[in-house]
Amino acid sequence: MAGKKYRAVKANVDNLKKYQLDDAISLVLETKTAKFNESVDVAIVLGVDPKKADQNIRGSIALPHGTGKVPRVLVIAKGEKVKEAEDAGADHVGAEDMVAKIQGGWLEFDRVVATPDVMGVIGRVAKILGPRGLMPNAKTGTVTMDIGKAVREIKAGKVDFRVDKAGVVHLPLGRVSFGAGKIKENFAIVVETLQRMKPSTSKGTYMKGIALSCTMGPGIKVDTTGVLK
Repeated sequence: MAGKKYRAVKANVDNLKKYQLDDAISLVLETKTAKFNESVDVAIVLGVDPKKADQNIRGSIALPHGTGKVPRVLVIAKGEKVKEAEDAGADHVGAEDMVAKIQGGWLEFDRVVATPDVMGVIGRVAKILGPRGLMPNAKTGTVTMDIGKAVREIKAGKVDFRVDKAGVVHLPLGRVSFGAGKIKENFAIVVETLQRMKPSTSKGTYMKGIALSCTMGPGIKVDTTGVLK
């Protein structure tokens, strides 16, 4: 059963209405009910079939203002790449030793970056990392020889995304404390990136729906008129 605070803020949201972007962002910030600094998130319904390889949208976005959270980065690499990762600010660095820790149940990290030569080693924990969205992938820039750059970008606010089985992409836009301006700028980069990735085989409306919400608040639909170019 929803709490009194949630019911109170939900009463201010018209579920049938699609709000102008500025109004939607303002309303999201007003629906904060928790004492902690809630995350602001966006869900975008795409007109794609994720079962088709060319429509299985995935990639990464460098949010200009980050997400409000500095992720813990694990780098799996060997040799000189270890120092490169440490100098860039990686939280954990190693190879077989890190894989062994993961096999033992250790998961105290938010992102994993690896060099191509250790992917065989990482394969041992693919069934652990994969379902959690932590498996390094070249498409998101997390399998690379430029370890330092990858770590710095992630620490600065680069986030990975992948369309789910229902054709929806979920991404963080920051925290309530960011204010409307920064949330809007992060949102603009997300929309621009996804539009650029539209598959040529996707027919009809590409962005079918957009909704914003904060961690403990209701979804607020966005009127895509004027948002999409």
